[in-house]
Amino acid sequence: MPVFQYRVRDRSGNIISSTIEAETVSQVRDALRQKELFIVDIKAPRTGLQGDVKIPFLDNRPPNLKQVALFSRQLSTMINSGVPLVQSLAIMQRQTEHKGFQEIIKKMRMDVESGQPLSDAVAKHPKVFSRLYLNLVRAGETSGTLDLILDRISNFLEKQLALRGKIKSAMTYPAIVMVFAVAITYFLLTTIVPQFAQILIQLNAPLPLLTRALIAVADFLQHSSWILLVVGIAVFFGYRAYYRTNQGRHVIDDFKLRIPIFGTLLQRTAIASFARTFGLLISSGVNIIEALEITKGTANNIIVEDVLDNARNVVMVGEQMSGSLATSKVFPPMVVSMVAIGEETGALDNMLNKVADFYEREVDEAVESLTAAIEPIMIVVLGAIVGVIVAGMFLPMFSIIGQLSK
Repeated sequence: MPVFQYRVRDRSGNIISSTIEAETVSQVRDALRQKELFIVDIKAPRTGLQGDVKIPFLDNRPPNLKQVALFSRQLSTMINSGVPLVQSLAIMQRQTEHKGFQEIIKKMRMDVESGQPLSDAVAKHPKVFSRLYLNLVRAGETSGTLDLILDRISNFLEKQLALRGKIKSAMTYPAIVMVFAVAITYFLLTTIVPQFAQILIQLNAPLPLLTRALIAVADFLQHSSWILLVVGIAVFFGYRAYYRTNQGRHVIDDFKLRIPIFGTLLQRTAIASFARTFGLLISSGVNIIEALEITKGTANNIIVEDVLDNARNVVMVGEQMSGSLATSKVFPPMVVSMVAIGEETGALDNMLNKVADFYEREVDEAVESLTAAIEPIMIVVLGAIVGVIVAGMFLPMFSIIGQLSK
């Protein structure tokens, strides 16, 4: 008969851990309830492959944003339904399939059982729960609206996931087409062009400049491709090293915002993320200075971070942040005006949510337009590359045919 491990509280509130033999979890639960014990956790026995096979890489990987959002949504629902926090965490621990996340929830449950607030338990796992998440949970505990805050967090994370997905979809297609273009070009230059070159040399045909250039490139790729690999690796690590410097981050992040088409998309994404994050913090009761500091940490662009840092400094001396935003090139006049109206009317969170909704729609439209424009551009570029190679190989053939016809 299977042996189940369980943890219960007796009438005095003491935790008791033990084991019991039963056929099903329901039988264990009924037996413990008959003894008037409060069930904290029941662990089903693991047998066969399910309990023996472990993949350390999969077990140790951190949970992704989607899993954290789902956890927040389900925890909010259970707390709102009147389920105690400890029992809610115990339920989440059992039904979470991600082994690493399951262990994290277990540690959080044990911390809460020992009398710590949920925010302190969350703070012990900074790789999973961001500073934003921690401050929102702390605000929810202070105001007694933890279920509402967790619901807001899940909505926020789901919107963030959707926004990231749209950006990835805009970047994925051109990246795939570019990889195919490079692969096809490399194949033509290292396989087809050398064969044509041998034929032309045997025929002693006069080679135009384009043909000679293609043959030289093909010869380089055949015998010295490793140089390109070394240069690529050096550029990659050089870029990373430069980006770690303060000057490098400013130069590169500023360049990102100035790139035609893509720069506009990144700017709109940054504005939508700022408005959604800052609005959520303000509406949850986090003070504006702390909210700006947290929002700055989620910007992922030092130019935007500098703007928010300056806004925080302005607010600290008693001035309105809209005036500081107006001096930046990141936030357009409409955003500044909406923030100013929100500050004057005391409805800053509502205004920020409207800004976030507007710019998320702008991102949607920009992604659709970009995807529609990139497809024909990539086809033209790929066709031009193949056309140049074909022209370079066949121009000498036309000369030979012309000489033979004479």
